[in-house]
Amino acid sequence: MISRRACSVALAVSAAALLLAGCGDSGGLRSAGPTSTAVGPARLWPTLPPASAAAEDYGSGETEVVPGITAPGDDIHRVDPVDVIRAQEAAYSASPSPSPDPYKDKIVGLQDCGRSGTGKAGCPVLKAYYRDLTGDGKDELIVGIRLPKGQLAVRCYTFEGHRLTQVMGTSDAVVSVEIAGRDVILRAVADLPGYEYRTAWSWDPHQHAMLPTLDEILRTGPPAPRPHRSASPAKPAPTTTPGAIPTTTPSAYQATPSASTR
Repeated sequence: MISRRACSVALAVSAAALLLAGCGDSGGLRSAGPTSTAVGPARLWPTLPPASAAAEDYGSGETEVVPGITAPGDDIHRVDPVDVIRAQEAAYSASPSPSPDPYKDKIVGLQDCGRSGTGKAGCPVLKAYYRDLTGDGKDELIVGIRLPKGQLAVRCYTFEGHRLTQVMGTSDAVVSVEIAGRDVILRAVADLPGYEYRTAWSWDPHQHAMLPTLDEILRTGPPAPRPHRSASPAKPAPTTTPGAIPTTTPSAYQATPSASTR
């Protein structure tokens, strides 16, 4: 049996050998090659006066109190999502002068939801999700609503001052909805084939609302096909005259490389 001391000596010798083997490396810094010079942004038309108002009002940052919806202890888990949507639709219908809003969602089929809420065939209100989006330790209510023409509305609600308040509302031809941290991320079909829009909604403590803090268009389709080089046509063989010495040009015997068809 090998003693512990013998094992310790063997380990010490091995460690010393490794240290000696590393002495051949100078340990100095090595150049990674030339670095490109950083170029700052250049402002165009510096004398152009900046705009002071948005071109269109898309409703970003708007909030809405849902009338008649309460819950014991402001527990949003005890709120029926279908009751919330019905209360909002009733408030819209009862408005004395409803303004024509091109971005107003048209919801149909609420009568198919029944008294038990979501989950019934034909009910446009989808399963509700709960997540702390504001960072206050309390969950918010996230509701999805199927709309005509294959669109989806996404709304988020929270209790503020014991009143249920909608803090986010958007609709689009949605591909998927995700939650990353406290952000709600929507992927939607773009009007360019092979692309899609991706919008991240984040809580803004100044507006007390979810704002579209990131809006981008991304390539999602297959990569564009690479152009193929066509193969060069074969050159004709040299001709000879009976009784004469065959003569050829130097290029006649040079093999013409054909391009790769990959």
